[in-house]
Amino acid sequence: MCDQGNFWFLSARSSKKNKAIALDPQVRLLYANTSASEYLSVAGTAEITHDMAKKKELWNPIAKAWFPDGVDDPGLTVLKVNPTEGYYWDTKNGKLVSIIMIMAAAVTGKAPDDGIEGVISVAHS
Repeated sequence: MCDQGNFWFLSARSSKKNKAIALDPQVRLLYANTSASEYLSVAGTAEITHDMAKKKELWNPIAKAWFPDGVDDPGLTVLKVNPTEGYYWDTKNGKLVSIIMIMAAAVTGKAPDDGIEGVISVAHS
């Protein structure tokens, strides 16, 4: 979930993820919509929180598989990721056209130019 520019996740207090963040809060989030050839990479600083209001906001029934006591589970934490930079890329023409262009480039030796990419500026207030 993303709000006010931050990304939020439920996480187990004892997870490798939480232990890694405790040692180094610099993280990278990667998102992929492979069916549309869309990708996003976000770097940021993570923080482990115990905010009950945010636990309740993020809670869903599937999380009960990991946290049987619900939002009151002592092992439940919330990760807040404050992004510092982002980068996106996708195709101009969709996956099928991109594949055709790549095949044509392999035959002609001319690299395809079907990508859209850019840096996402992150403004902090």
